[in-house]
Amino acid sequence: MAKPLKVDEVWLARITELLDDMEFGSLHIVVHEGQIVQMERTERKRFENSTANARYSGETGSRRTDSRSAGRG
Repeated sequence: MAKPLKVDEVWLARITELLDDMEFGSLHIVVHEGQIVQMERTERKRFENSTANARYSGETGSRRTDSRSAGRG
């Protein structure tokens, strides 16, 4: 039977701190024997390239021209 998860004020503060300024991403919490033992934060930074988007917005065709397709034939 699984042990009940023990989350005290210290862990709640740590979780809050990691989530506080995150705009895009995830927080992975590892639990071992009912206790948090590790947290992994993966954050994504998203940038818009308004110059490139405006330049290619009038093109037609099936090939993507935004930065996400760079390097993909």
